[in-house]
Amino acid sequence: MKKRGKVMGASHSYHCVVTCRTGSSAAAPAASSSNDYFPIILDILEEIFLNVPAHQVVCLCRLVCRQWKEVADSKSFWIRRCRRERYEIRDASNKPKDWRLFYFLCKKRRNLLKNPRGEEELSGWEILLNGGDKWAVERVLAPHPNGAQKNFVTSYHMCKKSQLIDLEKEGYNASFMDHYQPDIKISDWYASRRGCGCLYTMSVQLLNKQKRVVQKFDPDTVCLEGCDDGQWKQMTHVFKNYGPGVRFIEFVHGGQDTLYWAGWYGIRITDSSVEICPAKDA
Repeated sequence: MKKRGKVMGASHSYHCVVTCRTGSSAAAPAASSSNDYFPIILDILEEIFLNVPAHQVVCLCRLVCRQWKEVADSKSFWIRRCRRERYEIRDASNKPKDWRLFYFLCKKRRNLLKNPRGEEELSGWEILLNGGDKWAVERVLAPHPNGAQKNFVTSYHMCKKSQLIDLEKEGYNASFMDHYQPDIKISDWYASRRGCGCLYTMSVQLLNKQKRVVQKFDPDTVCLEGCDDGQWKQMTHVFKNYGPGVRFIEFVHGGQDTLYWAGWYGIRITDSSVEICPAKDA
């Protein structure tokens, strides 16, 4: 990195003063003078900022003075921060335009689906089909690999539910999505009830501003026989290089049992997720 010889403090009205007291009776300095200034080379200030929580650098440090703002806004600082926390870009030929945004979106990577495990009953989901005895939420029958304690369960006619994710509202602006096109990772866990066959279906669509399909993942319906072991199985997909224009993600899943038994013997679903993945997975 090219060293910056510029110092902070002596040329600005805001300065850093270091005072030390040897005891309570030590006299306070009469007045500030040119010797009270503590000039800081900007490269050193950058190193200090690397050890300050990122949100404090943005919300506090960059407001102190012009030189601090210069460091807090610098491309080199956020590149170093990404490297230090091992947020690696997926393609060296497609670098982010805004490294600070890239850093925070990596830092705040999360599941964009609301209530994915049924902890809040059916809150957050739009019910598309509610056949048989309708959707229900139960405690898991078999231990889940990720520790989920509850699952959604379907009935003897088709049940489907969905969520529509607005990427702008979740913090992924149009410029970032169009230029960088981060991977979009989909995951869904499903299981049968032993002794009863069932069907599982899911689809995920990337939509543009007009909610027209840009790309979709629409696997064949899964049919589990009554002799299935009832253990959890995972459906996954990663959208890559999907092109510009993606503004929404529509997630739909559901199913039913195949014996038309009253009650809730259909497919069980839990721990669904949709993640935007700006950085390369370790």
